[in-house]
Amino acid sequence: MHGPDIASAWVQRFAPLIARDANVLDVACGNGRHARLFARRGCVVDAVDRDPACGELLADEPNVRFLAADLEEGPWPYAGRRFDAIVVANYLHRPLFPQLVASLADGGVLIYETFAAGNERYGRPSNPDFLLKPRELLDAFGVQLHVLAFEDGVVDAPRPARIQRLCGVRASADAHERLRLDAAD
Repeated sequence: MHGPDIASAWVQRFAPLIARDANVLDVACGNGRHARLFARRGCVVDAVDRDPACGELLADEPNVRFLAADLEEGPWPYAGRRFDAIVVANYLHRPLFPQLVASLADGGVLIYETFAAGNERYGRPSNPDFLLKPRELLDAFGVQLHVLAFEDGVVDAPRPARIQRLCGVRASADAHERLRLDAAD
């Protein structure tokens, strides 16, 4: 099932890697589909978006703290904080890449999915500034994270698009359970 309120299949696939009491950051949360997914799994979620209306959509959701912040103009609002998981979907601001890695706790999981070059054939976004270059997510995060999965190609749902997606773990000596490929929910 797909739609604007349904969590991405990519995010759902790797959600079992994240403990039920984890601290999760949902970057550019939009309508809150991923914040809701993790909050309903028992996680404490910080959801951030520049649009304050997004916070209104999450106001009744237990375990979600919303912050209205422009991540492209202001300072990183989570300086010094570490999260067990960070989720980014359909958002690209390359200067945040180092902040995302720095904000992951040891053993923390990054789940990232957004549009890539070639998406202009399918609609918006079409501006190259908002489209990942070939292997860009892998090149940006592959050195610092243990990459569990990376994909770069065309999808049909929820609508035809060219995307890249990555799931990686900030590996530490005690992070081996997060590296399980057969994680159960």
